[in-house]
Amino acid sequence: MLTLSALTSLVQVILIDLTLAGDNAVVIGLAVRGLPPSLRGRAILAGVAAAALFRVGLAIVAVRLLAIIGLTLAGGILLLWVCWRMFRELRHQDAPVATGTAPPGALRAAIVRIIVADLSMSLDNVLAVAGAAGEHIWVLIAGLAISVLMMAVAASVIARLLERFRWIAWIGLLIVLAVAIELIVKGGGEIWHVVS
Repeated sequence: MLTLSALTSLVQVILIDLTLAGDNAVVIGLAVRGLPPSLRGRAILAGVAAAALFRVGLAIVAVRLLAIIGLTLAGGILLLWVCWRMFRELRHQDAPVATGTAPPGALRAAIVRIIVADLSMSLDNVLAVAGAAGEHIWVLIAGLAISVLMMAVAASVIARLLERFRWIAWIGLLIVLAVAIELIVKGGGEIWHVVS
C-alpha cells in the first residue's frame, strides 16, 4: 500500500489539486459571501462535502468520462448559469449583509451553487488526478479529500475578504466567467472536431 509508486502518485495528486482548485475556492467564497457568518461555515462544509462525494464518483469513472463528447461544453454552460446567478446577487446586494439573518432558502441556494459550480469546474481536475493516481484508488480518494479540505479553508478566507472588500467579488466573478468560457470553447472544439 505504501510503495514508492503510491507515495509519488499521492504527491502528484496533491500538487495537481493545489494548482487546479483555486478557481473552485473563489466560486465557493462568492456563493457564501451573502450568508451571515453563522451559516457560512455550514454552507461551505455541506457544499464541499457533497461536491467531494461527486468528485470521488467522477474520478472512479474518469476514463469513461473522457469518451463522452460534449461533457465539457455542458459543464461550461452550467457554470455560465452559476455566473449569471452570482451576477444578479452581486448587483442586488448594494446594502451591507445583516450579520444575524439570511433570506429564506439562502443556505440551500448557496449549497446547491457550490455543488453545481464544483461539478462543472472539476472535470479537468478529476481527470488529471485520476491519471496521476493510476491504479492506486486510495491515493485518488486521499488526494481528493486533501484538496477538498484545502479548498474549504481557502473558501472561508476568500468569503471573509469578499465581505470586507466588496470589489473583490466582481474580480472573482470575472475569474469564474473566464473558466466558464474556457470550458465552453474547449467543449465546443471537441464537438466541432467530432462533427467535422
